Amino acid sequence: MDVIVVIPARDEEALIGPCLDSVIAAATPTTRILVVADGCVDRTAEVARGRGVEVLELTGRSVGAARRAGVAHALGNAEWIANTDADSVVPTDWISRQLEYAEEGADVVIGTVRPNFADLDDRRVRAWLARHIPGHANGHVHGANLGIRASAYLRAGGFGAEPEHEDVDLVARLTATGARIVATADIDVQTSGRLVGRTPGGYARHLRDDLITPEAIA
Repeated sequence: MDVIVVIPARDEEALIGPCLDSVIAAATPTTRILVVADGCVDRTAEVARGRGVEVLELTGRSVGAARRAGVAHALGNAEWIANTDADSVVPTDWISRQLEYAEEGADVVIGTVRPNFADLDDRRVRAWLARHIPGHANGHVHGANLGIRASAYLRAGGFGAEPEHEDVDLVARLTATGARIVATADIDVQTSGRLVGRTPGGYARHLRDDLITPEAIA
């Protein structure tokens, strides 16, 4: 099955290298990798090209628009779209496991994410561990770990141009079209534990504002 991996990035020169190394290690022979450098003023595009992957440079839109443009640019005849983020590291079986679910009939594969604990203080690590059961698929949608059948993606209208939560919006529309959704903890992606992200909300805001509560650290 032909696969495209679309990775939006804005000023991620420090993290895009490890991300791409992991995606390249997970790639199948028919995988095409595209980094969408969206309004970058650093060396993100240069680092990506140095890894031998394709780069699409935009003038600064939004993460939703970047994902949408990336899919439109790379899709061609590909049958599967694997999505991750430039601050994330995927496991070596990331693509192959998504394709196994696709072969079993899944149109959408929602994987779990975990923060890089080295980026968090001890309180946040304890709070995160208290809220997450290892091996449990919580069904939370993350653009850092999302696979979609191309035909289902097109039927649902693709990513919107939202500045954040474009992944959640798309999965809601996919669900409305009757797409078969599979949530799994088998494919776990590590993402940055930074507390200030590239959007006002998103995972960084969750780590910063939601974890440290009396209940979470009791």
